[in-house]
This record gives sequence, structure tokens and C-alpha cells, in this order.
Amino acid sequence: MSKELLCAIMLIIFFGVMVYVGFYSRKHAKDVNGFVLGGRGVGPWLTAFAFGTSYFSAVIFVGYAGQFGWNFGLASTWAGLGNAFIGSLLAWNVLGRRTRVMTQHLDAKTMPDFFGKRFESVPLKVAASVIVFIFLIPYTASLYNGLSSLFGLVFDIPYWIVIVVMAVLTGVYVIFGGYMATAINDFIQGIIMLFGICAVIGAVLMDNGGLLNATRTLASVTGDAGWQGAYTAFLGPDPLALLFVVILTSLGTWGLPQMVGKFYAIKSEKDIHKGTVISTIFAIIVAGGCYFLGGFGRLYADRVVINEMTGKPLFDTIIPTMLSTLPSIVIAVVIVLVLSASMSTLSSLVLTSSSTFTLDVIRPASKKKIPDEQLVSTMRLFIVFFIIVSAVIAIFKDAHPEVTFIAQMMGVSWGALAGAFLAPFLYGLYWKGISKASVAVCFAWGCAVAVLQLVITLTGTDVSGWGTVLSYIFKSSINSGVVAMVGGLIIVPIVSAFTGKQDKKVLENIFSCYNETITITKKTSLQE
Repeated sequence: MSKELLCAIMLIIFFGVMVYVGFYSRKHAKDVNGFVLGGRGVGPWLTAFAFGTSYFSAVIFVGYAGQFGWNFGLASTWAGLGNAFIGSLLAWNVLGRRTRVMTQHLDAKTMPDFFGKRFESVPLKVAASVIVFIFLIPYTASLYNGLSSLFGLVFDIPYWIVIVVMAVLTGVYVIFGGYMATAINDFIQGIIMLFGICAVIGAVLMDNGGLLNATRTLASVTGDAGWQGAYTAFLGPDPLALLFVVILTSLGTWGLPQMVGKFYAIKSEKDIHKGTVISTIFAIIVAGGCYFLGGFGRLYADRVVINEMTGKPLFDTIIPTMLSTLPSIVIAVVIVLVLSASMSTLSSLVLTSSSTFTLDVIRPASKKKIPDEQLVSTMRLFIVFFIIVSAVIAIFKDAHPEVTFIAQMMGVSWGALAGAFLAPFLYGLYWKGISKASVAVCFAWGCAVAVLQLVITLTGTDVSGWGTVLSYIFKSSINSGVVAMVGGLIIVPIVSAFTGKQDKKVLENIFSCYNETITITKKTSLQE
């Protein structure tokens, strides 16, 4: 059987299942609570897989795995392990229970809604909604990156067709089934990702004579590092740069609305404990596997496509180059794997964007109460809008690679969202002393750092004269994104110390939800 036919059959089955799940889940998407949060009754397996598949998209598998594997060698695996233990295990333990309990107590359905109700501030709610709107769209468009080179291994079709098909089919199941359809499909897509990444790693290693021989060959590479064995070293050729990558890609998830939103919907506290274990194991295999695979990219240095302007490889082509010599069945699995990763993240992002804009901007702006049915219809319209916009941006970017603004905007989106939201959300769950002013300052801080990074990159500004610290910070969007997040964690308590606090009675009511939950849990345990 030819590669084309095998891939076509697998894709038809895959797409058919996705669409069927969307129609099957319609009964769960009749009101706002059901459409956005699945009725807050989603179990641990679905939630854990939804968290993991929203976390790891084609950007990770194709882009980051290729780029960081090339730069750091096998040490890039630390990024995957950081994603597992900081981005998953620690995130579930620190944020999971408190997010679920407080958002239920406040009846908050989105992150901007949480900020508005937790701090009794409509301006904060609107500001957060605007930030989500501005920075999630380019982030959404980036999910199509890498698909072109992968599909080019099998199909001779224009890239825009791939984008349109992926966008339309994702839109169908999200529009009909809402969060529940997304969660069920995420579970199916997650299973594909787990088996797919294991199959790909095994095939690539076998293609290079096994693990020991591949590692031995990689150890002989000198490359950009300037010393032999750099790409098999424990911390790689540049440990500090690797640390920044680990922090951004791991801690950053704590402030991303589409990630934290998974904790809103989980069914019970018992499910959080199960979900923590499942999510962590998933991340170890998928993220750890992706970066481990990318670490062998230097073995294909004579075949990867080189950027004539920079002299460096086109990072999105490294993983496809590694796969090009593999058996047809493995390539077919990879294509379905990457589509699974991209569609799961895309569905999560457009659902987050549409629900945020509808519930946190349109509903408050309306003078009359909008019925649930109308709100759900509005969200469905915005899902269509966001998917169309993201697809158009991706197609335009592919047709006009000289327009660097789009690519750079995608690069700073993660840092802007995490820099603006991580500290206020984390402190808001745990600390009564956080002030509204500190939240506003952190919003401004995160966005300002991201925009400055964007301007520097687009204008080609030479930052070498800015001093050792500043020049290193704005060397890349990764470094500035980390500074935005860590800076927010420092700024919020400092500003809170000098600005007015919320009313004590209001705070007691907000934080009473934790005491009530503990009491209920103890009673349930005694009864059991």
C-alpha cells in the first residue's frame, strides 16, 4: 500500500471520529455552563488528557523539538521533563484544587471573569479580556506551523488546503459539542500522541543503528558549540539558555487561560489527584519524548534545509527531515499525531477566546440580560470568527514569509499572556493581601515587556550596548518572556504592600470556600 493511500485512509478515519464526537456531545452543550465547562462534571482522564493535549501541539513536536534539539542536543530533554514536573505535576498540585473551588464559589467561567469577581473590578475583567483577544489569535495561528513540511512528505497539495481542512473540522466538533466534545477528542488525540511518539522515537533510533550508536555518533559532533560531545553533555552547550527554555515552557502554563481553564471543569477533588498522576505521565512521555527525539537532529545536518540569510537550519524542517526515510506506516502515524496535537490545542484556544469575548465583553456591555441560548449561539459565531482569522493569518504568513511581524507576534504571545496573568492568578488563589492596583500593574508589565521585545526584533535594534543584563534579557522572546513572568511574581507583592486592599468581609467570603470544602471532604470521608 502506498504512503498516500495509507495516510489518506488513516486521516479519513481520524476526521470521521472527531466529527462524530462533536455531534455526540451536543447534549452537553445546551447552556453556557455545559458549552464552556462541560457542566463542571468532567472526569480525571478526560481533564488530564485535555490539559496535556492543549499543552503540546505541533509547535512542540515540529518547531520546538527541532529548534531546541539542534541547539542543546540531548539536554533538550530537560525541557520536556520540566514540562512534566513543573508544567504538569506542580501546576496540578498548586493550582488544581484551589482553582476548581474558588472559581465554583465565584461562579467564574473564564480567567478574565475570575479577575473581575475575585478583585471586584470590571476594568480588570475587560483588560484581561483584551489581552486574551490580542495575544491568543497569533498564538492560535502558530499552531499550523510545521504542518506544511510534514504533509509534503506524503501529499503534493497546497499548504492552504491543509490549513483549511484542519480549521473546518476542528470548528465543526467544537461548535457542536463545546467543551465536552473537545475533552473527548482530546482523549482520543492524546492516545494517538502517546503511541505515535513512542513509535517515532523507536523508528528514528533504529534508523541510526540503535540508541547507543546514535548517541555515540552525536557525541562526535562539534557543531556550533565548539567542543566535541557538547550535544550529549548532561546540560548541553549552553545551560543558562536551556534554563530559560525550561522556565518559559513549564512555568508559563500557569498563566495561560486555556490551560488553567481545565481545572474549572474537573468533577471533584478526588479526580484532581488522579488527574495529576495521569497528566504527569502523559507529559513525561509526550514532551520528554519530543525533545529527546529532537536531540538527535544534528545527525541529519547534511540534509536539513539551511536559511540562506542566517546560515542556520530552518528549524521546522528538522523533524520532517528525520522522518523522511522512515517506513510509510510511521510517517502516516506521525501525520495523524501532529494533526491530533494541533487540533486539540486549536480547539482549546478558540473555545477560550470565544467564551472570554462573549462572557466578559459582550455580556457586560449589554444593558439587557442575554439568555443562555443566545450566549451559546454568540460563542459559536466567535469560534467561527477566531478559526477563520487564525487560518487566514497562517495562510498569509506562508505566502509572505518576508512579513516578519506575524512570526514575531506568535513568538511573544506566550510570554505576554503568562507575564500578565501568572502572578495575579496565583496570588489571587492564595493571598488575601493582593491589591487591585498590583494586578493592573502586572497586566501592564507583562504586555509592555512583550511589546518591547516585538519592537526590538522587528526593527533589528542592536541591544548589545544596553548592558550585559538587558542585552541578554532582550536577546530573544524566550528570555524576555521568562523575565516578564518572574518579574510579575516580584512586582505584585511589592505594589500590594503600598496600595489599598479589598474589604476584609469580602475577602473572608471569597476565601471561605476553602474551609467549606475541607469540612465537606471530612464529612464524606467519615461517612465512607
